[in-house]
Amino acid sequence: MTDSPADATPYEVLGVPATADDDELRRAYRRAARETHPDLGGDARRFRQVQVAWERVGTPAARRAYDAGSRTSTPQGASGPSGSSAWRPDSGRDEYAPPTARRDSRPRARSHGHPGGRSREVFLQAEREWVGLGDPIEDPYDPTLVRSAPRHIRRLLGEALAEEATAAIVADMGIGVTVWHDLDAGAEGKLDHAVLTPSGLWAVESIDWGAPVRIEHGEVTGETLAPGERPVKELVRAARAVQKQTRVKFTGRLVVVPDSAVDEDVQVVGSPRKPTALVVRRSALGQVLNGVWSPEGSVDVFDIRDRLQQTVRFV
Repeated sequence: MTDSPADATPYEVLGVPATADDDELRRAYRRAARETHPDLGGDARRFRQVQVAWERVGTPAARRAYDAGSRTSTPQGASGPSGSSAWRPDSGRDEYAPPTARRDSRPRARSHGHPGGRSREVFLQAEREWVGLGDPIEDPYDPTLVRSAPRHIRRLLGEALAEEATAAIVADMGIGVTVWHDLDAGAEGKLDHAVLTPSGLWAVESIDWGAPVRIEHGEVTGETLAPGERPVKELVRAARAVQKQTRVKFTGRLVVVPDSAVDEDVQVVGSPRKPTALVVRRSALGQVLNGVWSPEGSVDVFDIRDRLQQTVRFV
């Protein structure tokens, strides 16, 4: 588990409600540990999830801290900055809140649009419906409230945080880079990011399913994807819609995921000679955008930037 809202909560991992008493919780842990123990035929990754869940809620003090939204410690083996879309250097009560403006004076990438903005709007609407229309919400990003929400609602916030994490990485690439966020893709919804670097123009999807994923038959799959969800196909369609609207061709398409979601920095979807997309660990995104995986040649940055600025629409 990371600290992403898309992750299963410790209670979900152990298979009990958050209202379970301590004895019920202990029995659930023992049962889950037996079922997942590698020496008894279980899965090592799931066994580790069970151990991390128990570290977080297995004692009265730890459980009180978790239920209150405290993150005073990170269990050994949990992800750090590159592995969790929710991680922030000043994490605390505001760990899920929108990022504040940076105060340093380093040159930044040119940025247009609002990263994660649409995803946050969808999350806030879904949270409001879950709490109950008319019921007051003092702080929609209160960790206690977020962690008690159904997982499909938490995942909406996880998507916003993933988009913001990508935006932060791109911003640090400097003034030679331009990025557009939340591009209108018409009937296909939106494209999370279009990133222009000297190596090319990249269509980028940032996502966090809260669990590992794999590549099968030209698509991203995993146990926490929604039924019928096809991330690569959806990215291709969104990129084509933006390309048709702007008449600017993308160099490639990237699906950016938390480090903990995959075992390799970059995985090719489709033919190695002409990939449909690349699935990229967040910590490797800068390398890919800097041209390590780019086709030979370069692009006319100024021409593409001008054409996009004149034609792009935002959601």
